Amino acid sequence: MRALIIEKTGLVQLGSQPLRLVELPIPVPSVNEVLIRISACGICHTELDEIEGRTPPTYLPMVPGHQAVGRIVGLGEQVTEWSIGERVGVAWIFSACGRCDYCLSGRENLCEQFQATGRDCNGGYAELMCAKASFVHRIPNELTDVEAAPLLCAGAIGYRSLRLTQLVDGQTLGLTGFGGSAHLVLKLARHQLPRSPVYVFARSKAEQAFAVELGATWVGNTDEHSPILLDAIIDTTPAWRPIVLALENLAPGGRLVINAIRKESTDQSELLRLHYAKHLWLEKEVKSVANVARDDVRKFLSIAAGSSIRPTTCLYGLVDANQALIELKTQSVVGAKVLML
Repeated sequence: MRALIIEKTGLVQLGSQPLRLVELPIPVPSVNEVLIRISACGICHTELDEIEGRTPPTYLPMVPGHQAVGRIVGLGEQVTEWSIGERVGVAWIFSACGRCDYCLSGRENLCEQFQATGRDCNGGYAELMCAKASFVHRIPNELTDVEAAPLLCAGAIGYRSLRLTQLVDGQTLGLTGFGGSAHLVLKLARHQLPRSPVYVFARSKAEQAFAVELGATWVGNTDEHSPILLDAIIDTTPAWRPIVLALENLAPGGRLVINAIRKESTDQSELLRLHYAKHLWLEKEVKSVANVARDDVRKFLSIAAGSSIRPTTCLYGLVDANQALIELKTQSVVGAKVLML
């Protein structure tokens, strides 16, 4: 089968080839796994984090990709809950122990034995992949493969982020960065919190115009101050500086939710500029989002299927994956990028 692999970690830049297209043996599902023929796989900034070493693969070579959609073509011996031909998706959460307090309380995203698809186990940048039967997700009929792929991470993590803000309808929401995840958060907010104004901070005019098109109340650059202080802000950027800037736009008692696994190190000095009275005083809160639980993925797929929430997508073939990753790092992102298999 054809697959893209990470062979070594290093900087992704113009002219680089971070992934190599290879032929690999068809994987064989273990007793509790399913074999999936992949049709589409979302491209996520986390792939850059893996390649550049901020959250490196546990072994190399590794097949990345954790927003994979396809059909089941093989079953492990103990798999009874799935059938050949069913359409499923695989998200960032590949597996967890199932026994710890976190798992037993539905918070398997915090499990010490959490394994990530495409980082700890081979992912969806391939024609076929194996996945744990209890960690795959049924794709609703209302969603196409391309529509469903970004919902498995960008959408699900956005859903979790919005939930963690604890906003009630009518309170104000800010979005810092406006790429694959944030544009879905805006659509979700318009659906679940129709009276809540949404303020978007984005670097490029294209992203700002896209936010206005989707219903943003106000748009500005990342370093601008919003017209009013906001009840909650979700940060989806890969850098440190927007965190400090977001705190300046947060109202007393407000909450900043950081939707990122790692932050790039180029401007860590900005963190040292955190000023207690200016940025954190008056009971402001900062909360991180750690992965996603299965329930996040399944609930968001159901919400999207029953509403008009669909990602804006840009499609690539396997041979174009390196170019897609370079564009993801170096250019403004309007919507979500998806690999077609």
